[in-house]
Amino acid sequence: MSMGERLEKLRGAAPLALGAMFVSSGVLHFAAPRPFEAIMPRRLPAHRAFVYGSGVAELVCGAGLLTRRRWAGPASAALLLAVWPANVRMALDSGSGRLPSVADNRAVAWGRVPLQVPLIWAALQSRPRQEKPGA
Repeated sequence: MSMGERLEKLRGAAPLALGAMFVSSGVLHFAAPRPFEAIMPRRLPAHRAFVYGSGVAELVCGAGLLTRRRWAGPASAALLLAVWPANVRMALDSGSGRLPSVADNRAVAWGRVPLQVPLIWAALQSRPRQEKPGA
């Protein structure tokens, strides 16, 4: 398999993997909202409402990515940019004891910050499935 073929395969799989991740994370926003509240920028009011709202957004974007909707890639990239401040807040607070469980680990917390870049790339690879000529 050539490098170009591998890249095409990755481009096809990346949005699906991100979609599955969004659906899982979206469910967690409702099942266990407190860890998400802990990483919210402190200046924002109504943390629970933001957690639920971002959970709904993740579920919608995840479903859109999994079903290859045209809007899903740009919407998912925008969502990832919108939650980036929470990841930065988590990294700044890591090691303080303020965050629950693994989120308080500095390596994990700081690792999430640059991880947004490949996740945004994955979102932008989403596009409707194309019919192959002659199929």
